[in-house]
Amino acid sequence: MAGSYAVVTGAGGFIGGHLVAQLLASGHTRVRAVDCKPLEDWQQIHDGVDNVVADLRERASCDAACDGADSVYQLAADMGGMGFIETHKAACMLSVLISTHMLLAAQQRGVRRFFYASSACVYNADKQADPNVTALREADAYPAMPEDGYGWEKLFTERMCRHFYEDFGLETRVARYHNVYGPLGTWEGGREKAPAAICRKFVEAKLSGERAIEIWGNGEQTRSFMYIDDCIEGTQRILAGEVREPLNLGSSELVSINQLVDLVEEIAGISLTRYYLPDAPIGVNGRNSDNTRIREVFGWEPSIGLRTGLEKTYKWIHDAYVKRYAGRLGPRDAAPRGAHARAR
Repeated sequence: MAGSYAVVTGAGGFIGGHLVAQLLASGHTRVRAVDCKPLEDWQQIHDGVDNVVADLRERASCDAACDGADSVYQLAADMGGMGFIETHKAACMLSVLISTHMLLAAQQRGVRRFFYASSACVYNADKQADPNVTALREADAYPAMPEDGYGWEKLFTERMCRHFYEDFGLETRVARYHNVYGPLGTWEGGREKAPAAICRKFVEAKLSGERAIEIWGNGEQTRSFMYIDDCIEGTQRILAGEVREPLNLGSSELVSINQLVDLVEEIAGISLTRYYLPDAPIGVNGRNSDNTRIREVFGWEPSIGLRTGLEKTYKWIHDAYVKRYAGRLGPRDAAPRGAHARAR
């Protein structure tokens, strides 16, 4: 619709900030970016955008966000890495308020297409018990046994999206994100995920002279990690496409956490002694994305290699770390007290 908005919720976060940037680069002239954080805490702030600070758990905020909108990218949620979602189950489930109110507002305000960012955490835990996991197909979300808290909220909202199309005709699209990483993401504070946490720890070690890293679990748990550029391209393809059922959006390059540490070790050019924390939260033992369906639909899948993405991510975290802690760097003082490496 001429003059209508593309709305991105969670726009102050990692994926949302990159998505807004790509919408602008691709010619969108009216973009509304919405997040509950104060503007100074947004990962990216873009000129020429309707930047809105609002709590989308409130229905009135969702109505205002969807006013005049043609398309909505619903990325807003209370989430983080495994250490966060395993200790904040209620907070993660309360994100259902955001998704419910955004769906209602979108339907009642005539939004043409609604994208929902779901997660690989919806998948049945029994299918992820072995590090040598068989890549997960979209059908493997049922029978339902998702990640407690966060995964249940994601799976429930997937069903809402389906029924909002069936009952109200709202065109909904769903992507199941698999471990997105890259520059301009969270890299400290407890919500960061494994690639960022490991990169940060190597930066700390390099600047401080300490040569050790903590790894959650035994390091044999496996994951695939998708670089942010692939995530943004896939998100836009899925919103514009004609597939209404959820689609995997993730890399199929499976690695163990130990292999992830190996890669960052090579990039950083230093070797660290590894200390394992067997009782730390690790989530499932193995998770990988089966990309058969997305290849069938779009003739495309995420393809940026992990080494390539980690090199860019490590450099950005190194520079961000030095900038944040300039004047405080030295032996045994490379980071604030209480900072730890986490492998999620």
